[in-house]
Amino acid sequence: MQTNQDRHSRHWPLVAAAALLLAISTGTRTSMGLFAGPLNTATALGAATIALALALGQLAWGAAQPLLGPLASRFGTARLIAWGGFGAAVAFAALTIAADTMSLLLVALVSGATSAAAGSPPLLMGFVMRRVPQHRLGFALGLVSAGGSAGQLVLALAGAALITFAGWQATLLGFAVLTLAALPLARAFRGSPAAADATTTAEPPAVHAGSALREPTYWLLTFGFFVCGFHVAFLTTHMPAVIELCGLPTTFSGLWLAIVGACNIAGSIAAGWIGQRCSMKALLGWVYALRALGVTVFVISPPTQPVLLGFALWMGVTYMATLPPTTGLIGKLYGARNVATLFGITMLMHQVGGFLGVWLGGLELELTGGYRWVWFLDIVLALAAALVHVPIREPGPSTDGKGVAATRLGVAAAR
Repeated sequence: MQTNQDRHSRHWPLVAAAALLLAISTGTRTSMGLFAGPLNTATALGAATIALALALGQLAWGAAQPLLGPLASRFGTARLIAWGGFGAAVAFAALTIAADTMSLLLVALVSGATSAAAGSPPLLMGFVMRRVPQHRLGFALGLVSAGGSAGQLVLALAGAALITFAGWQATLLGFAVLTLAALPLARAFRGSPAAADATTTAEPPAVHAGSALREPTYWLLTFGFFVCGFHVAFLTTHMPAVIELCGLPTTFSGLWLAIVGACNIAGSIAAGWIGQRCSMKALLGWVYALRALGVTVFVISPPTQPVLLGFALWMGVTYMATLPPTTGLIGKLYGARNVATLFGITMLMHQVGGFLGVWLGGLELELTGGYRWVWFLDIVLALAAALVHVPIREPGPSTDGKGVAATRLGVAAAR
């Protein structure tokens, strides 16, 4: 006879595959800032053009997110992930020979879109939410999110070292080979995510994804994630340049990104654990407030190595800690079946923020030689993100759907 432990243990290979896919996708994407300087040197296109290409890659990654749910429903999640991994490998290889503005922008767009298919948080977490039992879900989402942090940790260090010793083109080819791992990992996503145990996430009654787009609550959550995108994309892309302005080498940039990734492994798991037991909206508000505080302290402090390392530690704890509670809150409000679609739209806005963070950073660097005004804007946006979560009405811990129904009736009555 199959025990509960046997039934539940079969979910962990899926969680592990999702974490590895997110590790590859996040690790390669957040390490692209390491290539900004070498690309500029090789092509002589200018910092603003390189930043625009990297920003368009961020935007394409986000623009693909809302499309992935319908595509997965039609062609299968496993097939979509496999083709995405193959396409991302080709795009990384093509980036080594992109020598003019148009080819660089085109390759960046293709790279962003295909990487999204291979390691989309909405797609991966939506699938996991419909397979993992409710009482294990917060921890499972935290593990998947931590996979992204682990990918940044490993690939930031490896990427910086390989660029130094083997060159940027060889490093990009190494990234291309790595993304091909999506092909075997995609096998864990065969079949329908609806084939879950009866103990999986409770669904709100008769909720359609389209109804969320008319609710202020959804857009408040989405604004917060927009700010998250601005913040993290600016940091991962431009901190190597900030560190270079401080007179430190590329290897220190890799160390900085790796420390952020290492700290965020713990931060992501902790966010999943806390969000399973406490208010997710309060957790999100505190995370954004802590980011604003960390940036403020960094900006007014001398740019020494200890300050930079302390900043990495501080930001690392909160870096991807928004992912589990944002995903979980969307699932609680609108149902796990709608996560891939709704969080896909939220992730699109995250990448719009990422586009602005990367592009405005490059633009200010070229115009002023620094990042003063972008840092100020980042602080203001983080404070705004902390405040917008206050009016959100979060469903209670009820697992029968009544908490969600009551919340939705309260939202309707408040209009």
